[in-house]
Amino acid sequence: MICSSGTGALSSATVKERVYDFLNGKLDEAGFAERRARLVSSLDGDVLEVGAGTGLNVPHYRSARRLVALEPDERYARRLRERGAAAGIPVDVVAGTAERMPFADESFDHAVVSLALCSVGDVDDALAEIRRVLRPGGTLAFLEHVRGEGGLARWQDRLTPVQRRLADGCHLNRDATAAIERAGFELVDVERFAMPAGYPLVRPAVQGVARKPR
Repeated sequence: MICSSGTGALSSATVKERVYDFLNGKLDEAGFAERRARLVSSLDGDVLEVGAGTGLNVPHYRSARRLVALEPDERYARRLRERGAAAGIPVDVVAGTAERMPFADESFDHAVVSLALCSVGDVDDALAEIRRVLRPGGTLAFLEHVRGEGGLARWQDRLTPVQRRLADGCHLNRDATAAIERAGFELVDVERFAMPAGYPLVRPAVQGVARKPR
């Protein structure tokens, strides 16, 4: 890590933002950007993105009346605000965690999680909060890397403690769709695919839509 020395050196916060954007940029160049667009471009009304990072999904929103981007890390939120200011829709950046959101019940028409459920502290609490702030019939659009099968899953289990320390709490072995169903959502559409780039332990992935019952 490069730390600020009080001279012209980059601060650790700036390094973290740049590393995040560099690695995810490589993923987007390999085809992930198209999935981001499919995930959010048609969402209308009031939209909440949970764990919005540096805002890589923000340019892909087209139809939302308003986007609220929840991000707990101020280092990412700084870049997120810049992308929000350049967006074609109103974007509000809010500090907070997925497990305890500062929003009233039934505030949003849609929620989005994109490479975020892997790193929340308590995935069940986070999804319960998402369900709480969604209006009846509202949807959860998700795009996540997930637990694999067989030997791959066993390696994910073994190496998740290391991954959590190196990658902001990221779990290699979370089953996102099972957690979403466990939270009381109805799965509408689910597509399993392989991440277009990255090392094998994070390649199993899922994209889909779930709905909060009316």
